[in-house]
Amino acid sequence: MGDCSEHRCWDELLPDALGLIFRNLSLKDVLTVVPLVCKSWSRVVAGPYCWQEIDIQEWSQQQSKPDQLTRMVRMLIARSGGSFHRISVSGLPGDSLFAFIGDQAQSLKTLELPRSEISNSLVENVAPRLCNLTFLDVSSCTKIGARALEAFGKHCKSLVGLRRVMHPTDVVGKASQHDEARAIACNMPKLRHLEIGYMLIATKAVDEIASQCHELEFLDLRGCWNVDDKFLQERYPGLKVVGPYVDDCYENNFWEECSDDSDDSIYWELMDDDYYAVGSDDEGIWDDGQGLEGLEVRFYGGGLSESYAGFDWPPSP
Repeated sequence: MGDCSEHRCWDELLPDALGLIFRNLSLKDVLTVVPLVCKSWSRVVAGPYCWQEIDIQEWSQQQSKPDQLTRMVRMLIARSGGSFHRISVSGLPGDSLFAFIGDQAQSLKTLELPRSEISNSLVENVAPRLCNLTFLDVSSCTKIGARALEAFGKHCKSLVGLRRVMHPTDVVGKASQHDEARAIACNMPKLRHLEIGYMLIATKAVDEIASQCHELEFLDLRGCWNVDDKFLQERYPGLKVVGPYVDDCYENNFWEECSDDSDDSIYWELMDDDYYAVGSDDEGIWDDGQGLEGLEVRFYGGGLSESYAGFDWPPSP
């Protein structure tokens, strides 16, 4: 690591300090570059220090193989030692992985699972283990409804933020989602931040939410065409209401595919072969059962525009 006579070596930094530094790197760099620098850095990456926040949202959006996503989530949660307080992943492939997250969720406060294949019945079983949750994102989770939202509300007493944003194609064939609005109103009284864009609800349903959630400060209704925003603004002057009318794409942090920026994207996936073996000869650093066992890194240009072309938001009617 060079001459350390005057300055402390990087490899001698405390593991928790290195973990804070490595969180500023991309997921790809943390898993494939950092471990090759030195043994101490490899141990930090293999331990809980880097995985208090597990954010694989961007990577998971590019995954077409559910088994690869499942393997990644299980590996990172295992490395966190159950101490992770945030997990952000798109498209959980089924109930079993959500149940696994719930089993390890003693420190979990932020749960972001947009577009995931979770069910009402499993949410009812897992929600009691999510008692520390303060923020929840179940946008475009089309297999859950009022039952799941009621379960989250009943068991997650500290919940102050909810994102339940739908895409117009998610609600095709539905008459309304007033039952979901009622579940929110009756079971999530401490909400301060609520995003329910493109839900099929009317003014009365939103009025019930606002009247029951006395601490509500921000309400995103973009795409909820049947809601009278002027009525809400007059009735709740202290509430910041966004929408329902939009001029272009939906401006939400979660829907980053609407951005005009198109930096080169990175697509990489866990493989079973030895095409790109990471740390395979490094004295068993990866012998904890949670190694990468070969990680192939592929670079593709063009950003996410083609992959998510179908998720453009329609203009106001």
